[in-house]
Amino acid sequence: MTSSFGAANSALTDHPKIQFPAFRGLRSSNSLSLFPRQHSVSVSSYRPSLIRAVATPAKPDTASGTKRSKVEIFKEQSNYIRYPLNEEMLTDAPNINEAATQMIKFHGSYQQYNRDDRGQRNYSFMLRTKNPCGKVSNELYLTMDDLADQFGIGTLRLTTRQTFQLHGVLKKDLKTVMSTIIKNMGSTLGACGDLNRNVLAPAAPFTRKDYLFAQQTAENIAALLTPQSGFYYDVWVDGERVMSAEPPEIVKARNDNSHGTNFSDSPEPIYGTQFLPRKFKIAVTVPTDNSVDILTNDIGVVIVSDNEGEPQGFNIYVGGGMGRTHRLETTFARLGEPLGYVPKEDILYAVKAIVVTQRENGRRDDRKYSRMKYLISSWGIEKFRSVVEQYYGKKFEPFQGLPEWEFKSYLGWHEQGDGSLFCGLHVDNGRIGGKMKKTLREIIEKYNLSVRLTLNQNIILCDIRNAWKRSITTALAQAGLLQPRYVDPLNITAMACPAFPLCPLAITEAERGIPDILKRARDVFEKVGLKYNESVVIRVTGCPNGCARPYMAELGLVGDGPNSYQIWLGGRPNQTSLARSFMDKVKVQDLEKVLEPLFYHWKRRRQSKESFGDFTTRMGFEKLKELVDKWEGPELATSRYNLKLFADKETYEAMDELAKLQNKNAHQLAMEVISNFVACQQNGKGE
Repeated sequence: MTSSFGAANSALTDHPKIQFPAFRGLRSSNSLSLFPRQHSVSVSSYRPSLIRAVATPAKPDTASGTKRSKVEIFKEQSNYIRYPLNEEMLTDAPNINEAATQMIKFHGSYQQYNRDDRGQRNYSFMLRTKNPCGKVSNELYLTMDDLADQFGIGTLRLTTRQTFQLHGVLKKDLKTVMSTIIKNMGSTLGACGDLNRNVLAPAAPFTRKDYLFAQQTAENIAALLTPQSGFYYDVWVDGERVMSAEPPEIVKARNDNSHGTNFSDSPEPIYGTQFLPRKFKIAVTVPTDNSVDILTNDIGVVIVSDNEGEPQGFNIYVGGGMGRTHRLETTFARLGEPLGYVPKEDILYAVKAIVVTQRENGRRDDRKYSRMKYLISSWGIEKFRSVVEQYYGKKFEPFQGLPEWEFKSYLGWHEQGDGSLFCGLHVDNGRIGGKMKKTLREIIEKYNLSVRLTLNQNIILCDIRNAWKRSITTALAQAGLLQPRYVDPLNITAMACPAFPLCPLAITEAERGIPDILKRARDVFEKVGLKYNESVVIRVTGCPNGCARPYMAELGLVGDGPNSYQIWLGGRPNQTSLARSFMDKVKVQDLEKVLEPLFYHWKRRRQSKESFGDFTTRMGFEKLKELVDKWEGPELATSRYNLKLFADKETYEAMDELAKLQNKNAHQLAMEVISNFVACQQNGKGE
């Protein structure tokens, strides 16, 4: 702790208008004295088969002598995430101090500066919205579009967790931007910080019972775990709460303290003064639909329905998470594992019990190990389940069988099931700007459409009438928003985090580097004779924190130095297997030396329909490294040119030269030319 921080602490504790509750560790207020050690479960509330006697767990006493991270001290002294942010926002400085920088994360913002600039740091703020299920109203989309132009850098960024990021907001404009979002049906509360983040669900606006139930469950969980103490509204809208009424079952579940989960008489009954040890991520989905990367979350919730399609309950996975630290093997990416099954009426209580188990037992001394995956890895799933059951008040039923998972992109045109259509649009790296941004706004505004955001950084236009389809398709194509058949398959599944220039954690490029990486991967495909419609899931991050989930990719590139990447192999297209580290310190200019032999031997040695990730796992890394080390180039591929598009070599080479000027390959440019020609022809014919 610096001496200046000590002075700030002294001034803070003497401040006449600020009162801090005394820190007494993480035990729920009065939970041990108010409730006896043993509890019986009410027969009237639960199924008879589930009635068990369980114990309320003893709370660890963290108050005496336990080491805590600096962030834990900041939280304790923040008056429920207000101080010193509220005072820092009143200064003329372009930035905020260290403690306020940590606190503003809970409000949905990160302080950043442009790392491309030399000399004095030019500070700005990134804002992240919170949109359960990726739902965005027409009003909120248009608001975010306006704010990007008025106060941001002129672009909107779609994230890997179904939200918007708005970059480049100056401190002096923060309150205006925040209050505008709040007053237009939006929120950034809890989009960052040590609490539950955005709750995911399939973005597709199907009217099927299971999809609707998954989305409603995600929204209910998000409401259950939303902070209650009002700090967000105090800072940004002067205490005026802009909130819709909550369903009574959410209020009941939040306030229930039957098993010692809550801090009694606290403005934060679930979080207390200290909130959670680290970020917490939850996803909800239906069987087979792994559009949410279900196994990468702290909690993964899967609907279980009866033979008539009526939802009955939920399977629950726990312990997923992506972040790790280079050269520190005690940190790792981890897949969620089955915890058990609960009936549908119990899901909020089960989720709350899991969150409280992490709150009480997750590490608060070293933030590298504070995610719930490390608690479960340390304890084992049996002990973890036992402790959760004590907060839940009953035993979990056995995990139910599930069908094979599939990745679903929801790109292109689809029936919603209510007579309307939806259209999923691929957005490279989730960056909406330029003509694309202008056209999307025009369409969304003209037809009064709501939208959904996907985990793959794409956008879905919802509630489209059949009569509008042709004109919308034409307008989108002219703005470069093509139907999926015209988008390179490598781009369809690729993702990258923002990295440089604004992310303070970036070690190397990701979003700015991936277009060239994908083009070069396509060139290698052509060189070794792979077909255009074949693909590999490629994800790129600028650091090991894993925001674009590279450890689930078939080919993951994780920044480990300037212009350098770790290469990870072995994920699967349906996102059910962890990749493993294959090579370190591969310079970006040397990627072909690794990709060529890998893709070449996949083409020639794979089994029927074997994906690249499965091939690398079956071959083994020792053999693959041998193939890379001995690589001297491919045999001449028999089909160098795609004869479906190019009748002769000269045409291909001419198109390839033109494509290079636009940082594309020949196939991409040819597809774009053809699609634009078709769109213009359709437009000329009218409706």
